[in-house]
Amino acid sequence: MEQTEKIDILLATYNGEKYLKEQLDSILSQTYSNIQLIVSDDASCDSSKEILNEYEKKDSRVKVYYRENNIGSNANFEFLLTKVESDYYMFSDQDDVWMKDKVEKTFSLLKKKKAGLVCTDLMIVDENLNSQNITFNRKMKKLYKLKKYNDTRMVFLYNVVTGCTILSRKEYIKYILPLPKTKNVLHDHFIPLVISKYATIEYLDEPTMYYRQHANNQVGTKRYTDKFSTFDDTRNYLIDLKIDIFNTYLERKDVLSSYYENLAKDSIIYFEGVKKVKGINFKNLKTFNELYKNDKFSYRFWNSMLFNVPCVARIWYKLFM
Repeated sequence: MEQTEKIDILLATYNGEKYLKEQLDSILSQTYSNIQLIVSDDASCDSSKEILNEYEKKDSRVKVYYRENNIGSNANFEFLLTKVESDYYMFSDQDDVWMKDKVEKTFSLLKKKKAGLVCTDLMIVDENLNSQNITFNRKMKKLYKLKKYNDTRMVFLYNVVTGCTILSRKEYIKYILPLPKTKNVLHDHFIPLVISKYATIEYLDEPTMYYRQHANNQVGTKRYTDKFSTFDDTRNYLIDLKIDIFNTYLERKDVLSSYYENLAKDSIIYFEGVKKVKGINFKNLKTFNELYKNDKFSYRFWNSMLFNVPCVARIWYKLFM
């Protein structure tokens, strides 16, 4: 494809010396070469700064900002969004490796579909880039959600986009910023929600990068619920998570239509109510049905049991989980 349009690639780094060179090389050797790599180093105390300085000197497409104090990944990505210069931008993590045509394939789909955002799958690999023979979205059972992605309801309910696969347009950044401050609504959760109000979101159902799994992954392939061993702890965590997410939406209600603003308010009332339920819940079921009406049957059924009939879900959990 023609390479007349420049794409900014936003890379947040912090103590990433072990894998950083491989990632930088994979980005700078893309088949779509009309890129600018904008890096913000979050006060690394290893050799990351020296590596970045080396690449900035040898490739004019690399531009690096060095922070004096550590602000965390979400705030660092927010800072990077304020530095976007081109009409298009992508996110990158510091420890992965991009396939050579990642930019080209993703950008081609965005242009073809006239989309507001494109995301893709990722190939899971170990720290030495050996394939685990499964993609991230298949392992995490996200495919059906991603294929319904033009429906804002799925973005409202779930965080299904992996941030390092995002390609989007600069024109929406003014609606995105500032990013939420809660740890439960990260940039890759919030950005698709905002953009879905203005444009379509497209999913490329193939891996465009090698998603490296190692001991220091910030997120990786582990689920947040894996840290809980009991049904009640898992259920309470999920309920509190939903309440926090919907409260966060309401703090930025400018990104919601009136329908979703009201649904967020009703959902908080519903989840605060079911948290106290030990047997069977009969209240605010209309809100539950409105939330999950477009979800597939198995998820809708399990969530109904989990939140509305915990006395039965608890037995199921002990037998099969």
